[in-house]
Amino acid sequence: MARVGTRPENRHQARLLRLLRDSGPQSRAELGDAVELSKSKVAIEVERLADLGFVDVVGLAASRGGRRSQMVALSRNLRFVGIDIGATSIDVAVLDGELNLLGQDRADTDVRLGPGPVLGQVIDLVAKLRVGRGEPVTGVGVGVPGPVSQAEGALVAPPIMPGWSHFPIRDMLGAALGAPVMMDNDVNVMALGELHSGTARSVRDLLFVKIGTGIGCGIVVGGEIYRGVNGSAGDIGHIQVDGHGHVCACGNTGCLEAAFGGAALARDAEAAARSGRSDWLAERLTSSRVLSAKDIGAAADAGDPISIGLVRDGGHRLGKVLASLVSFFNPGLVVIGGGVAGLGHPLLAEIRSVVYRRSLPLATGNLPIVLSELGGTAGVVGAGRLISDSVFATT
Repeated sequence: MARVGTRPENRHQARLLRLLRDSGPQSRAELGDAVELSKSKVAIEVERLADLGFVDVVGLAASRGGRRSQMVALSRNLRFVGIDIGATSIDVAVLDGELNLLGQDRADTDVRLGPGPVLGQVIDLVAKLRVGRGEPVTGVGVGVPGPVSQAEGALVAPPIMPGWSHFPIRDMLGAALGAPVMMDNDVNVMALGELHSGTARSVRDLLFVKIGTGIGCGIVVGGEIYRGVNGSAGDIGHIQVDGHGHVCACGNTGCLEAAFGGAALARDAEAAARSGRSDWLAERLTSSRVLSAKDIGAAADAGDPISIGLVRDGGHRLGKVLASLVSFFNPGLVVIGGGVAGLGHPLLAEIRSVVYRRSLPLATGNLPIVLSELGGTAGVVGAGRLISDSVFATT
């Protein structure tokens, strides 16, 4: 069993661990081919990784014409915790070394309550998932809905999270859970989830757009997250799309997030319901007292013209922003995720229409724009990928 804080001793061991994480059990011969090491060198490194508690020998591979090679897998005792903190919910999962889900739980929250109550919920959820499991936690990955200072391990001036700026999240969770902690902006973490087990597994340059309470974009360059100088790259929710629009949580006017984030959609839907412009939404508001993006999606599916208009208008605004990004960045894939992405194919169709129409053919000729297939697991799997990248590194 790997002791908490143990790391591979050299770059060869780090490469072997990441290969086993991403591709599953391999024979020593296959590992040697993949990392271009001799049989004797692979044997030495695998034996040392086994001593450190990172890998297990799990049998013999099929013969390749000579002596059968040993099969190597990540230790069955490795346990990563993935935490995805959203504006209105928390998702927590326990994952094995290959980032397969072993258990997952979810709770409603409100980040405006502040770090104490919300992180208390996180710790309770982790404890609930860990009941009856004796293995220590190898590492913890956390996604949060705001800009993150990697050096500090804390949020910096998050627009929708009063009281969180510079709070020592990493240190608090590390002390409570007894494991190393890595954290990042939630959309970057979701992009990592897509890279690991989503539609982006074979793509090196992509944009992952999360549409939730806020709107953000994970930028992947050469298979790595691009964070910018201070960790705020991809904050597209605060690009202005309407000079005379609503005031955003950031204090500016007419931001994309203020026009099409989850809170903005709920605001516009409630206004339509109360004004009598949509009987469908008015009836839903009477029965549930609040409206959400799910209600708008259901109303649009039922043919409600106001809701269809809200979806199309939001998709159009986002499509215009994405068209500029596609022309600038020239990605190989655009993935749309987050809670509001549950509006589904009508939203996707509008986004595609605008991007393909407004961007140059060279940038969009072979550009898939797709909905995330991971749904609610993208964040927790990506958080596991984030911390495993750190644990499976020499420094």
